[in-house]
Amino acid sequence: MFGNYLIGLREGLEASLVVCILVAYLVKTGNHRQLPPVWAGVGLAVALSLAFGALLQFGSSTLTFQAKEALGGGLSILSVALVTWMVFWMRRTARHLKSELQGKLDAALAVGTGALVVTSFFAVGREGLETSLFIWTAVQATDDGIRPLIGALLGLVTSVVLGWLFYQGALKINLAKFFRWTGAMLVVVAAGVLAYGIHDLQEADFLPGLRDLAFDITATVPPDSWYGTVLKGVFNFQADPTVLQTIVWAAYVVPVMAFFLAPDRPKQAAPAPAVSQPVEQ
Repeated sequence: MFGNYLIGLREGLEASLVVCILVAYLVKTGNHRQLPPVWAGVGLAVALSLAFGALLQFGSSTLTFQAKEALGGGLSILSVALVTWMVFWMRRTARHLKSELQGKLDAALAVGTGALVVTSFFAVGREGLETSLFIWTAVQATDDGIRPLIGALLGLVTSVVLGWLFYQGALKINLAKFFRWTGAMLVVVAAGVLAYGIHDLQEADFLPGLRDLAFDITATVPPDSWYGTVLKGVFNFQADPTVLQTIVWAAYVVPVMAFFLAPDRPKQAAPAPAVSQPVEQ
């Protein structure tokens, strides 16, 4: 449940910050009349994200077991790829997100109302679709009834409250550090979702090795115990993973975490222009 709460919190906070920046900039520049188009774009993005999540849930329920496992495995891998790209993108652009969005909003204001709707729709919609996909695959991975979904919803609600506090100026936080450390935790969650996707593809007979277990500690960490439930809910831990799952998990989490936590390289100063020397006669 905590892993899904983290997903909802981090992904939702990105969308909340985007909305806060757009609204605050319009208010600050005296464009109050342009707020309805922005909210219309936000509403359309939220509706699209909910529709996408419903399509994933109800559409997959009509499939055969093999087709459902293949779909779940494929979408798990896709969601991990998207989330990995997202955490690196946010780590790189967190400091410049405000100026980037304000530049897009200035361009949209110059075009008209429709451009404002489109700008806010795409600014929030990308986050919403990523959130829907990753929450769906993470909920499928934990296989813990409705509790993972509740955790994700609580994370989204928390992100909305934090976004409102940011807008009101009641809360200040170093966003670069926040996204860095929550991103690191999300990498671990994503690794578990990736391992779950590999297992799904093995069950669908798309990948071999379903019976080749790397280890089996279900006697030590029973899946139905409280600590087994916590490990599965937070890290998508599996007490009896296959060899292929273990290899893929390690091949993902080790290099991705190393690159993500590596310190930023200082920018090299541009070389000074060469000064021409007079030629002696």
